[in-house]
Amino acid sequence: MGIDLTSMRLGQSAQQVWDPETDETLVCLDVHQETHDVKSFTFASPEGKHFHFDAGQYFLFDFPSGSDGEARCYSISSSPHRSNAFTVTVKRVPGGRISNWLHDHMAPGMTVKGQGPLGHFIRPKGEKIKLLLLSGGSGITPVMSITRDLADRYEASDIVFLHAARTPADLIFRHDLSGLAARMKGLRLQFLPETVAGELSWPGLTGRISPEFLKLAVPDIAERVVMCCGPAPFMAAARSITAALGVPAENYIEESFDAAVIDEPGLDVEAQPAARTFQVEFAKQNKTLEVPTDQTVLAAAKRGSVRLPSSCSNGVCGTCKSKLVSGSVEMNHKGGIRQREIDAGFFLPCCSKPLSDLVIER
Repeated sequence: MGIDLTSMRLGQSAQQVWDPETDETLVCLDVHQETHDVKSFTFASPEGKHFHFDAGQYFLFDFPSGSDGEARCYSISSSPHRSNAFTVTVKRVPGGRISNWLHDHMAPGMTVKGQGPLGHFIRPKGEKIKLLLLSGGSGITPVMSITRDLADRYEASDIVFLHAARTPADLIFRHDLSGLAARMKGLRLQFLPETVAGELSWPGLTGRISPEFLKLAVPDIAERVVMCCGPAPFMAAARSITAALGVPAENYIEESFDAAVIDEPGLDVEAQPAARTFQVEFAKQNKTLEVPTDQTVLAAAKRGSVRLPSSCSNGVCGTCKSKLVSGSVEMNHKGGIRQREIDAGFFLPCCSKPLSDLVIER
């Protein structure tokens, strides 16, 4: 899993561009400790290809964990203007297989497989749109990329950046953001730790986001486009509070990789005609489920206690990508799988409904 960094032909990279449809090998250039439990990992193309991505997008990685490996989505935290490489920032999660593997083993020179850039958490374009970038915990990564993008553009900006964390020690990019705020005249920074543990001289407010706090911190919130990323409870609170404070639904944009499966329409068998069902076999787990034609394979797997990795649950991230050994599906993905992977027999269970009996290599 290693590569000699000195052999990378970076000098020839001007005409080479990373192709999301064919390129997949990434080499780690640097590992940087951000906080006590957060590290940033910088990746490049071994051939020196440049990356074209929008601030707010992410990469889907295949990491060597277990017999089949595991896929995870991580948002880019670096600026798209530094296109020779990109950085993702990962929090160590207690019991988290991949985050712990990354923190313990990833080092410069190692290679991994990656797909991207992916995702639609991208700031609206327009002249001096007023933004509220609202993040909680490790959800700061895509909005940090957006802020770095605006800083590198030297465009006139009107941004309130509000980041919440458990303690001051958990404020990711705290010093980087303070440096940006010192030179970006249109950036106003707000940190909100839940407690001041370890930093008793904290000068600001503490607690969780609330209507009272947001009215005080962002009095013109109703005039701003809100871009929010963080844990599901944080975003649920943000969504409710910002709506109550007058932010139109179309001006609230959020990003998350939440594993929860949302019930789909058409599952009320008393209200709808019975759908045809097919036998779906998960070969490696030796389990077979009956799946109706109006239900996705992933939703059925979750209900049937079949272990299937997932994240976005709507065809964007590609985490649930699986090999279809036999059968056919109706798949409506949103960019989470490449055409060459489809041609090779792979599909996304989260956005696929059976058209026949299936055998899946899971």
